[in-house]
Amino acid sequence: MSASAHTILNEARRSLEESGISENERRELISLLDILLASVKQATESDDDSGTDERAPAASTDFNLALLSRLKQQSAELETLRSLSANLTSSLDMATVLEALARESMRLLDNALAVHIFLYRNGSLEFGAGLQADGNTELIAMPRKDGLTYTVAREGKAIVVKNMRADPLFQTAPREWEGSIISIPLKTNGQVVGVMNLSRITTGGFTESEKRLLDLLADQAAVAISNAALHQIVSHKAYSDTVTGLPNRRALDERLNLEIINARRTEKPFGLVMMDLDGFKQVNDTHGHIIGDQVLRVFFNYMGQGLRSSDFLARYGGDELTLIMSNTNLPSALLVTDKITEKVKRFFFTAPDGSQIRLGISGGVAIHPVHGRSAPDLLRAADEALYRAKRHQRGAFMVARAGTGPLALEDSPTMPIQPKS
Repeated sequence: MSASAHTILNEARRSLEESGISENERRELISLLDILLASVKQATESDDDSGTDERAPAASTDFNLALLSRLKQQSAELETLRSLSANLTSSLDMATVLEALARESMRLLDNALAVHIFLYRNGSLEFGAGLQADGNTELIAMPRKDGLTYTVAREGKAIVVKNMRADPLFQTAPREWEGSIISIPLKTNGQVVGVMNLSRITTGGFTESEKRLLDLLADQAAVAISNAALHQIVSHKAYSDTVTGLPNRRALDERLNLEIINARRTEKPFGLVMMDLDGFKQVNDTHGHIIGDQVLRVFFNYMGQGLRSSDFLARYGGDELTLIMSNTNLPSALLVTDKITEKVKRFFFTAPDGSQIRLGISGGVAIHPVHGRSAPDLLRAADEALYRAKRHQRGAFMVARAGTGPLALEDSPTMPIQPKS
């Protein structure tokens, strides 16, 4: 019976080696079969030796213990993999994915010192996320061109450094770097999309179990990163104006709602400025819509230069722009509109016929919550002020009426803001 079992197990092992299942699954199953083969071999030798009948129960006990240990290890690894999969696929936001990857990878290693994840694009590495044992998430140092991370990114193969102080890849590294480190490429469809470095304070490398889990993590991470990158591309297209590249009306609506929520929480005002180009219709009539689109693209991006990082400029439609200014009261908003007026005066676009195209700008200013508490009311208030400016004083910015309701069309302007000379 044992000899027959031995033959069957050997056949199963050969079949597994030739099968088309994944490398990780094949390794696991072959490892279990090796335990079974060793146990059967030991039991067979025991049967052939009439004087060692007591060894059969011992062999069976050893086999059961080894199998139980292996099954427990596999169960723990599968549970870890389930947790990793759940955390990495719970979001399509790149920052969230990378933070989850850093957090989960630190859990996999004993004596883990730090993890750093880099995205690999167009032959260059950029920092994605990091986590150190003390909770610090800052980057320790950018990868060196001749160092470990770039080597792994270029070659697409994992590298284990058992002792950083003695490895050639760390010859130019700071002297205080010590311990062991593993660098793993994050690959999808054969393409490296990132690199994950995990270091520990002790030297000596990493166990097979640790490397196996890290390989599984790397596979899942690469897919999650690729999905997040694709989501970024799709989202950018959905929220960007196709002509100018600026955020579109959809993006503006979402940002405005978030700004209102934040203003209610912080009890701080913010400004909304709606602007319309003066003289743009003549550009289209004279030079055509293709040149008109070029003028819009150049002008709108020119207007976006020099804004605060917290400000938000979007194309509202046609030749209209909308600017959201966080934590801004009316006097501060009017200072900005003065600068906008002066900036527009310096703009020109050289047409194909050599002529210079110059434009003017008119606008309406509304402040939350003075001129409106909801997004529609605030937009209506700024639009009403813009309408008055266009009708009564082109080139000026006018302030909205407090508590503007439905769009008013009175001819009398209110609070015109003269551009400074």
